[in-house]
Amino acid sequence: MRVIRIFFLSLLIASASIGNAAHSTGAPFDTLPPTTRHSFDVLKYRLEVDLFQCYQDPYPAAFSANEVLTFKVDSTLNAIKLNANNSSLTIDSVTMAGISFKHVSDILDIILDRTYLPGDVVNLRIYYRHNNIADNGFFVSSGYVFTDSPPEGTRNWLPCWDRPSDKARWELIAKVPLSVRLGSTGLLADSTISSDTLYYHWMSNLPVSTYLITFTSSVNFRIHSKYWHTSDNPGDSIPIRIYHKPGENLTVIDTSIIPITNFFSEKFGNYPFEKIGFATLNSAFQWGGMENQSMVNLRPGGYGNANLIAHEHSHQWFGDLITCATWADIWLNEGFGTYSEHLWVEHSSGSDAYKKSMNAHASYYLAHNPGWPLYNSEWAIQTPESQILYNQAISYNKGACVLFQLRYVLGDSLFFKVMHDYATDTNLMFKNACTPDFIRVAEKVSGEKLDWFFEEWVYSPNHPVYQNKYDIDSLGINSWRVSFTVNQTQTDPAFFKMPIQVRICFDNGTDSIVQVMNNINHQEFEFRFERRPIIVVFDPFNNILLKESSTTYLHDPDSGR
Repeated sequence: MRVIRIFFLSLLIASASIGNAAHSTGAPFDTLPPTTRHSFDVLKYRLEVDLFQCYQDPYPAAFSANEVLTFKVDSTLNAIKLNANNSSLTIDSVTMAGISFKHVSDILDIILDRTYLPGDVVNLRIYYRHNNIADNGFFVSSGYVFTDSPPEGTRNWLPCWDRPSDKARWELIAKVPLSVRLGSTGLLADSTISSDTLYYHWMSNLPVSTYLITFTSSVNFRIHSKYWHTSDNPGDSIPIRIYHKPGENLTVIDTSIIPITNFFSEKFGNYPFEKIGFATLNSAFQWGGMENQSMVNLRPGGYGNANLIAHEHSHQWFGDLITCATWADIWLNEGFGTYSEHLWVEHSSGSDAYKKSMNAHASYYLAHNPGWPLYNSEWAIQTPESQILYNQAISYNKGACVLFQLRYVLGDSLFFKVMHDYATDTNLMFKNACTPDFIRVAEKVSGEKLDWFFEEWVYSPNHPVYQNKYDIDSLGINSWRVSFTVNQTQTDPAFFKMPIQVRICFDNGTDSIVQVMNNINHQEFEFRFERRPIIVVFDPFNNILLKESSTTYLHDPDSGR
């Protein structure tokens, strides 16, 4: 049998600053709640999987696989537990350090060959099969085969420690028909053709959370190739691989992916991974997009939506490079991704388009607010249902609006330095972050205590409801007084401290903007002018997006009292 070995050397060209760096995995231990801690740290998942039959009618979901799990021991142990869905996976045997197992209630208990001590590195092999069922983790239909795993669906197709806080390296060897193109997390090391069979070998030496690992493939996929070059070292080449079906219109992604990458790299630090990968899938894909590390999946037609592309691509910084340590911190992924998408709108279409889109997000939140905070501490312990975790009004829209309001509070210069320094914090890059980690960076950069801001907007639910009042009094010739009272009527929480702006419009057609800090409820402010005020407008630029408000004029200045 003739075997042809093909090396995709171009895919191995990566930034030296990334490819030669050693990165530790996982979040700092003391930032994680006890329920996310376990007695071992996964260093690598290596999967060999036979997908050959999945591409042929009737497109079965069954496959066979073996996995080598490499982990470092954190505390003395002679057994480990992994997440493995009982309905999806049948475990056949364990070898290497594994001597026996029990698979019950979606937990795979593996007895090891001896007692291991802290610091020991252990290799464990698991032989298993994926059953011919649909499980919302592994998808097979009409020549498409892909994984889609948020928040904890990797356990449906790979025995693993399925929490976002444990990042590991990834290696995949996949057996597919010759007509299939398959992409995955990391770089393509090589591929081997044997008769009608193609073996793909993908590797990522940069750590990845389990829900961000993917392989995505289809019969007759085409691959459109480009390269992105860093501005500070144009000789560096990051491969861009766009997987698509014949005839699919690539104009938008082809013209926008490099400008989007340039923009986010300027704002947040250079693109951090080995490649930039995108694929459009079929109707079995349940999202608009999914930010798998270095291999984004999009819905059918997704290549025509620059904002969707920008949203998912921004997650490579906020969600992949720095991943939420617990699901309580999901806004660090989705709020940041949504806001970054609209930073791209501001950059590409102007400030009016940016404000219009952000106002629309705020309106959606106000109409659909379920009444819980951005940060839900119980989500760090018990993973909520997907529709709750990925609630559009809270995790996406409110999260983005909170960043909009932080920009208002800090000003552009400090705000963008906060975002850049957070994304390039070496204590967080390629690791995990909790909400206090972002607050720490924001306070360090700004030199201010910002606990008041995050307590009310992140840790507390809801938003202020303003019912303000103002009065205008004549004090004599060319002298007027504006009395403005700020009232908040909501109950949970009772008060939101914020800098507020008011616009005073005068009878000669001019106006004046005044900004004050509203730090108590029912607070009264007094302003004096030598022009006649006629109208007072609260928050004229809608900088406090998350609010309901009304402003009442108490009496006409010429009517007397």
